[in-house]
Amino acid sequence: MKVYMLNPPFIPHFGRSARWQDTGRGGTLYYPIWLAYATGVVEEEYKARLVDAPAWNWDLEDVVKDAKRFDPDVIVVDSSFPSLNNDIRVAKTLKNETDAVVVLVGPPTSQFPDKILQSNIDAVARWEYDFTIKELVEAIEKGKSFRDIKGLSYKENSRIIHNPNRGFTSSEDLDKILFVSKVYKRHLNIRDYFLGQCLHPEVQIFTGRGCPNQCTFCAWPQTLMGRKYRVRSIPNVLDELEWIQDNLDVKEVFFEDDTFTISKKRVLEFCKEYRERGLDIVWSCNARVDTLDLETMKEMKKANCRLLIVGYESGSDEILRNIKKGFTIEQIKQFAKNARKAGLLVHGDFIIGLPGETKETIEMTKKLIREIKPDILQVSVASPFPGTEFYEWCKKNGYLITDDPNEYLDEHGHQKSVVSYPWLSPEEITKVVDEILKEYYLSLGYIPTALRQILRRDGLDEARRLFYSARMFLGYIKRGN
Repeated sequence: MKVYMLNPPFIPHFGRSARWQDTGRGGTLYYPIWLAYATGVVEEEYKARLVDAPAWNWDLEDVVKDAKRFDPDVIVVDSSFPSLNNDIRVAKTLKNETDAVVVLVGPPTSQFPDKILQSNIDAVARWEYDFTIKELVEAIEKGKSFRDIKGLSYKENSRIIHNPNRGFTSSEDLDKILFVSKVYKRHLNIRDYFLGQCLHPEVQIFTGRGCPNQCTFCAWPQTLMGRKYRVRSIPNVLDELEWIQDNLDVKEVFFEDDTFTISKKRVLEFCKEYRERGLDIVWSCNARVDTLDLETMKEMKKANCRLLIVGYESGSDEILRNIKKGFTIEQIKQFAKNARKAGLLVHGDFIIGLPGETKETIEMTKKLIREIKPDILQVSVASPFPGTEFYEWCKKNGYLITDDPNEYLDEHGHQKSVVSYPWLSPEEITKVVDEILKEYYLSLGYIPTALRQILRRDGLDEARRLFYSARMFLGYIKRGN
């Protein structure tokens, strides 16, 4: 049995695995990380090929030719909300051009399984899909019915059948899955991928899945991985870091967990055992304002942590309450101070257009950005993805100008606002995002912030990262003008 795992062609440099799916303004391109983990599970027993069309600049014709050469029994096509119509079209083409069973995976499958299956696609693996795909391949190999495969929707005699949901993986399950870094080495070119906040080349891995926090806008916990928080054991994570250090020529590992720092105890245990092993590889992670104190940050720094990505989201306490963020502006300011004292870089994320956003709250966000001066600033348009509380709130109040997520991007693949408030138009929201980024990065005030990054360990690599991001950002501005 052969399985073809496809991140399908769409817009060049489109990141389906990003939390905000678009083509990054600063040149960011994510690994097809969920698809890569599923490839590792499938490869335990079957031959698999992982294809990343956006990274390789492949079009549909390239994919069809490659798939025919591989001659798979099963084709797994990844999807995201903004690219769903495109992904269905790719899957339908592969269904017509090959004899394979074609399956769609990704966040839209938990929300639109019927729509997808009405498009001549054989099956949909809903929610977390690693083991659903493996069981599907086993059933095809043995000629068995799909009825016992949890998490699967499929057609039988033109009738759509939805099997019961699959329970989310356990910590024990995660420890057994093949290191995703080994999948990257086997199938991908690590130099194709770039995170604006990381030294290049880098790899992204998960040390845990799911997020127990209640942010109303975040799609992954609400449409893919769930609120159940489960983690790999510390020895298992360190084994992978050791393997990466010995086998991959990378400058940094990024922990893509929704929040690596949920448990202070686990973070400190990780840092202690990292140092005891004598590891040297640099790492960074997603963090929360209310889960890290100065003491823990200092321990992370001693264990070669370089940077924290933190979702500040807004400069308004009211908006933070509206989105159930769970912390305050004063906590944000203290977090920023502590990170600087500990010697950690901060990638600060903000979102424009969340519930309660007004011209006044936008000014509050601008003021907070100027005060805390994140080393790297990301500002996103608030996208209400189907399945999230934010989407339901917008729909209930009549604030959506479209409920079709395929219309969430402009012609260049960048975010545009589909939220329209009586006091704030979608055009104003999108324009403000660009204005904040330009004001921050193109001002003389950013020069000391950039220099601080260059005058660190690996300063030359920091300079290369900044230069590449700047070049891509200036290209984005030029296209916009």
